[in-house]
Parts: sequence; C-alpha cells; structure tokens
Amino acid sequence: MKPRISMITLGVKDLPRAVAFYRDGLGLPKIDSPPSVAFFNLNGSWLGLFGRDALAEDAGVSGAGQGFSGVTLSHNLASEAEVDALLEEAVAAGATLVKAATKADWGGYHGYFSDLDGHLWEVAYNPFGWIGPEDTPSV
Repeated sequence: MKPRISMITLGVKDLPRAVAFYRDGLGLPKIDSPPSVAFFNLNGSWLGLFGRDALAEDAGVSGAGQGFSGVTLSHNLASEAEVDALLEEAVAAGATLVKAATKADWGGYHGYFSDLDGHLWEVAYNPFGWIGPEDTPSV
C-alpha cells in the first residue's frame, strides 16, 4: 500500500445540511458531485459526505453507530491564534465545541469540535513541524 489517504468519507444524517456546514460554514471548496454525495478538495485528498445509512450499506455493516467511534480527523494550523479562530468559525457554523483550545501534553496547542453528525475534529498547532501537504493561502 502506498503511503497516502485519497479520501475520507463521513456518513451523515442530512446531506444538504452537512454540505452547508462544510461549504458555507467552514469554507471548504466543493467539487461538482452527484446528488447523493458531496466531495470537497482538501489540497491533496478529498473529503466525501454520503448518507450514513447508505454508506453503512455500501460497506456491508450496520449503520447503528453509538458513542465514540475511535476516530478523529485532524486539521493542523500555523499558530495558536489560527486554532482559536477556526474553533470559533466551526462553532459559528453549527459545530459543537467539545474541548476548548489548550496547551497539549505533547507541547502543542489544540482543541476539538464535533460536526453536525458528531464526527470529532482536532484543530491543532504543532510548534515542532508542519503536518500535511504544503499550506496554500485561502482564495
């Protein structure tokens, strides 16, 4: 297996609402997509949104997920101020603040929000090095 993640797909309860959250609330660039799914360009990979039950059916598993799924998505930024700003942006868009930004045990700065379907996002600043594809300015 080559070392990359091509796409992360989240199962969502209400596709139009989830699209509005990620596109309008967080400003992710949406790619032309069929009506039953939505894709966003993440600068080297894609985020996909698909109906939760349909995604579970596609994978051949039960859609009755409960509690912590054991997965978080992480978004790294270049400063503590950017972490604070993105957490505020996410909450303003309808996310739930799960953990306010704070100094991390590992020496960085991070906090967590959950999206409209409870998917956990860590927003972090790592002072020891950049994680992810090269950062590009917002358009």
